[in-house]
Amino acid sequence: MFFLKPFVVFALCLTSTIFAETAPPGMKWIPGGEFLMGDTAEAGRLDERPVHKVFVTGFWMDETPVTNAQFREFVVATGYQTTAEKAPDLKEIMAQLPQGEKPPPPEVLIPASLVFSPPSHPVPFHNAAVWWDWVAGANWRHPDGPKSSIEGKDDYPVVHVSWYDAKAYAKWAGKRLPTEAEWEFAARGGLKEKTYVWGDEDPNLDDPPCNIWVGKFPHKSEKEVGPSAVKSYPPNGYGLHDLAGNVWECCEDNYRYDYYKQLPTDQVTMNPQGPSTSFDPREPTVSKRVQRGGSFLCHASYCTGYRVSARMKTSPDTSLCNSGFRCVKTSE
Repeated sequence: MFFLKPFVVFALCLTSTIFAETAPPGMKWIPGGEFLMGDTAEAGRLDERPVHKVFVTGFWMDETPVTNAQFREFVVATGYQTTAEKAPDLKEIMAQLPQGEKPPPPEVLIPASLVFSPPSHPVPFHNAAVWWDWVAGANWRHPDGPKSSIEGKDDYPVVHVSWYDAKAYAKWAGKRLPTEAEWEFAARGGLKEKTYVWGDEDPNLDDPPCNIWVGKFPHKSEKEVGPSAVKSYPPNGYGLHDLAGNVWECCEDNYRYDYYKQLPTDQVTMNPQGPSTSFDPREPTVSKRVQRGGSFLCHASYCTGYRVSARMKTSPDTSLCNSGFRCVKTSE
């Protein structure tokens, strides 16, 4: 990461456009350029500020999240087992817990993943564990547990994939995960300083233009809860679908709550790669990676993760029913 003078930024922007060759299958060219990264409307959280100038060079990006069909092709070719399909490593778990914490009971050290389980009544928001269950046998093939399946859902985003799983797929596909800066630049779709990928129109006033929670979170939904098929909603200005809602998407970067404060606000930061270490004051012993875009569980009353600048974080071994990913590829 380094900082650029305006004429250098202009030259790199031209170069970025020149190198746009024939698109790889299922990918869109993102031309690169300078933008203001972070929450420009003061609607977000502290980790989205201060706003800072960033330049990213051009790259290819998957036009949708990776689907069940695409992930199945990877698994068939490699025999890969996802994090959720393997029993948790007790040593890794203990390394993430505060010193002196008791180990989890043996009955939870089984192949499992986190599944949304709505309460039957309103609940306070301070404890998200109220609406999550650790479900044995839940994984990308069985998103709600061993009796569920993805039959007929080839074009739905793959879920219950950890950051490690996303990295493995990206390497196999000859791609990589996007940096957080690349993801936000692409999500903005050429719009400047807008709250959402489509502009500033509030998605909660009418039919949402993306797959988010409709109703009273987390106990009452007015529609079916879960991922929607990719391309169910209009694309953004770069032809990319599902960059708001549907599933959270893994980025390459480590998460630090104060990372933006470490960057200059009066200079352009070139291709930021994120901090070298992770730190979340809420869980200081747990290393985390950035996720972006929100999911079908996001709602204005609790999580407005569908805002283009919103940031989420999870440990790299976490898998959930609302987490997926997409890949990028640098022009060669």
